[in-house]
Amino acid sequence: MTIEGNSSPISNRRLRLGMVGGGQGSFIGAVHRIAARLDDRFELVAGALSSDAARAKSSAVELHIAEDRAYTDFREMAKMEAAREDGIDVVSIVTPNNMHFEPAKAFLEAGINVICDKPMTLNSDEARELISIVEQSGKKFALTHNYTGYPMARQARQMIAEGALGKIRVVQVEYPQDWLTTKQEGGDNKQANWRTDPKQSGAGGCIGDIGTHAYNLANFVTGLKPTEICAELTAFVEGRLLDDNAQIMMRYENGARGMLWSSQVAPGNENGLRLRVYGEKAGLEWSQEDPNYLLFSPFGEQPRHITRGGAGNLPIAEAGTRIPPGHPEGYLEGFANIYSDIADMIISDADTLVPNVHDGLDGLKFIEAAVSSSQQGALWTPID
Repeated sequence: MTIEGNSSPISNRRLRLGMVGGGQGSFIGAVHRIAARLDDRFELVAGALSSDAARAKSSAVELHIAEDRAYTDFREMAKMEAAREDGIDVVSIVTPNNMHFEPAKAFLEAGINVICDKPMTLNSDEARELISIVEQSGKKFALTHNYTGYPMARQARQMIAEGALGKIRVVQVEYPQDWLTTKQEGGDNKQANWRTDPKQSGAGGCIGDIGTHAYNLANFVTGLKPTEICAELTAFVEGRLLDDNAQIMMRYENGARGMLWSSQVAPGNENGLRLRVYGEKAGLEWSQEDPNYLLFSPFGEQPRHITRGGAGNLPIAEAGTRIPPGHPEGYLEGFANIYSDIADMIISDADTLVPNVHDGLDGLKFIEAAVSSSQQGALWTPID
């Protein structure tokens, strides 16, 4: 297989990666770059790494990007890279939420595949338009809900799909952090400034930043989606413009019930994403901070720990495992599984578990339903 405009067969080389955003001071940009390198399937060759021209150039120098491929504008980057014989195969968009749609549109229309951080866009109207653009372009679009890349999360998904739990009754998912317990915005904390700004983050604060991860993980593992939710979103820190805590009840399409809690003002919690699923026959429990183990509890029997890389792993989990049990794998490796799947998707049109543009729209509809429910006094609200 070859990519139009590129002379070398794509299956015989690393994929050429570009990046929009992710320059100096960016946490998630560095994570994407590590994940892309981990399995040696991508090479970062171009970037528009900051909206500030000087920072964009200096960031490119630090990352050993050639001067003629260090851009200060993503539109110029899309145009120039599409015209090169050695142009990028795919671009990663790692900007604040309000700067996802326009770069994605520009690169897709230039014939370049897109990897985008979540939430996919600022609102569901943009998300619907982006779906149309993806379909018209014929290019690949991947959304980095990276927790779906963990081997034990994929193991849990397959076990549920094969009926190990029976009919699902209860879904409990939580994602507490504590880094916004005090007012961090308004100063030098770049992450706090944009994540608490509705112009950059959108209608949801905590619910959009980490609540969408919890929502997506629960849907991914169970294969179910809520039909309606009852949400209370709160901004506990005085003067904060967006929610920093979300408590949500959920009704699922099969009759199951669920609860989702996400918080960035929960002292003592660092990155506590945790999922528990209970069915007629058994329960499953997984924690992101201890990701190498899955607790399986058949009713009336002793609970069993399933170890990443150990006996009882299904092929779907083994495929995302690099090293034997006892050598922990975690956040970066799970993220790298997403990138490796994206490479397969681009090179061979493989059917992968990577979240797509439709998952992106689903996340935006969840955020908007939660905000609407909360504004109406925690009224039960359908997810469109």
